[in-house]
Amino acid sequence: MTEDTDYEVDPENLPRRAPRKPLGPPSVVVDDLHITYRVFGARRGGTAQERKSLWDKAVSLGRPDTGPITHVPAVRGVSFVAHHGESIGILGTNGSGKSTLLRAAAGLLPPTSGRVYTSAEPELLGVNAALMPRLTGERNIVVGGLALGLNAKEVRENVPAVADFAELGDFLYLPMSSYSSGMASRLRFAISTIRTPEILMIDEALATGDASFRKKSTRRIEEIREQAGTVFFVSHSLASVRAMCTRALWIEKGKLVADGDVDEVADAYHAFVEGRTDASSGAKLR
Repeated sequence: MTEDTDYEVDPENLPRRAPRKPLGPPSVVVDDLHITYRVFGARRGGTAQERKSLWDKAVSLGRPDTGPITHVPAVRGVSFVAHHGESIGILGTNGSGKSTLLRAAAGLLPPTSGRVYTSAEPELLGVNAALMPRLTGERNIVVGGLALGLNAKEVRENVPAVADFAELGDFLYLPMSSYSSGMASRLRFAISTIRTPEILMIDEALATGDASFRKKSTRRIEEIREQAGTVFFVSHSLASVRAMCTRALWIEKGKLVADGDVDEVADAYHAFVEGRTDASSGAKLR
């Protein structure tokens, strides 16, 4: 088995080892969570011509597709309890369901069955800041700050710092539609980190920017992590997870394989991706 897990990370870009805080009350409870995607009109096998696109079928019939429905389980029966003071890494191979689990815990995906309980509204870093292409960067900072719960005075006070962090320069006063993808991503990150949420969720797949900005954003994430009550971090980098987290969940094929001390779970996952163990042998470590 191969997996593009990053075991060699520049130590200068890594935050300090996450301190082990005294655990507080539960902040996130995931109870027998199942997420199943329904794929309409999907057929197994066949030629490309036989597998007509959903769009072609919908247009040709003038009505929604009535073909077979394939149910794809993404998360299967996952349960865990997170507490205030924990930094939790979520590990898993590509397509394992870790990002789906994070989005469900953040309230962005409805469970097919099971329940997610949170003590406060979670914030998935980089997603909550919705940008409007026709507005200037300055106006987007204002709208984004208000959407995140800041009052007008707090937003006005934060505009210069957000613009400076995003490295916008004079583009601050131009419409977002004139921004490069990198500039838009930097602004989205800067807006979404204006305030420190009680429950912070970080998906590595959302990270972007050049090496300099990634280093700066990593430092900002560390600051937020140290202040937030509970942090979840999805990553392929074992070095980053070991540095940022005290606990880890290993998700494989939608199931929770292991849950426990970050080093123990990371070691088990490392052995799995190197082909030395089978996921079915993973033990619940916590």
